[in-house]
Amino acid sequence: MTRLFDILFSAIGLVILSPIFFIIAIWIKLDSKGAVLYRQKRVGKNGVDFMIYKFRSMHTDADKRGLLTVGGKDSRVTGIGHFIRKYKIDELPQLLNVIKGDMSIVGPRPEVRKYVDLYTQAQQRILEVRPGITDVASVRFKNENELLGKQQDPEKFYIECIMPAKLKLNMLYIESPTVGNYFRILWLTIKYVLKH
Repeated sequence: MTRLFDILFSAIGLVILSPIFFIIAIWIKLDSKGAVLYRQKRVGKNGVDFMIYKFRSMHTDADKRGLLTVGGKDSRVTGIGHFIRKYKIDELPQLLNVIKGDMSIVGPRPEVRKYVDLYTQAQQRILEVRPGITDVASVRFKNENELLGKQQDPEKFYIECIMPAKLKLNMLYIESPTVGNYFRILWLTIKYVLKH
C-alpha cells in the first residue's frame, strides 16, 4: 500500500515542484562550478547499491575530503548549499529515486557502504526495507552536523554514538511499517520543515 502512496506523492511532487527545481538548478550553476545534481552510491534494500540523487550542495569532489558534513559552516558547502541543506531542499531529487523504486518517501536513510559494513547482524535488518527520503531519525538528529562539529573525532562519534541511535529509531519503523506510521513520519517531517 505504501508503494502506491510513494508513486502518487512523488509524481505529484515532481510536477508541482518543477518550477522550484528550475530555480534551484540555475542558482546552483551561478553559485559554483559543477553539475546541478550530485550522485552518490548508497546501499539500498537487500544490500543492493544504487545511485542516490541530490541537488549539489558542496563544491565538486568535496566527498573526497570526508563523507560526513561537520559543523554549521563546513567549508566544502557552497553558498546555496547551506540554504538548501537547512531546509532539506537538496533531498528533493530523491523523488526520482522513489519513482524508480530505489527508495520510499518514508524509510531509513540510506548509508554509504563504508558505514553499512559496520552494522551488526541485528542492525542489518534495516536493509530489509526500502530506504527513505525521511525518517524519525532525520527529524530527531536535525542538528547532527552541529553535534559532529563539537567532536575531536567526528567520524568516531558518528560510528559509536549517532549511527547506533539512528538505527535504533529506524528499527521501530521496521517493526511496524504501517500506513499509519508512514503518514505520522511524513507529518513530523512536514512540521519540522515548516517550523524552520
